[in-house]
Amino acid sequence: MTLVAAMAALSDPIRIGLVRVLSRGGERGWGELRAPVAKSTLSHHLKVLRDAGITRTRQEGTRCYVELRRADPDLRFPGLLDAVLAAADGEDVGDQVGLAREGDR
Repeated sequence: MTLVAAMAALSDPIRIGLVRVLSRGGERGWGELRAPVAKSTLSHHLKVLRDAGITRTRQEGTRCYVELRRADPDLRFPGLLDAVLAAADGEDVGDQVGLAREGDR
């Protein structure tokens, strides 16, 4: 995990929105995540976050699950995720990203 990779991963509003959703805790299935982009683009954003060490992805059969790797970035860059999340909350960055409602799946 490098600073440049982490900052690049956190430089996109969709990726910030994904981090905001995942920061609420727990592991989420890719199918639960909603963003105003094509599925292939969402997959790209998740890959960028994973490659930067911000998230962890786990595959179970044909399903993929993603979670925020909170401890690793906090150890390497103390306060970075908290600062990004606080700024994003204050500026509503990534608000268009969320979770599917139960009936939407």
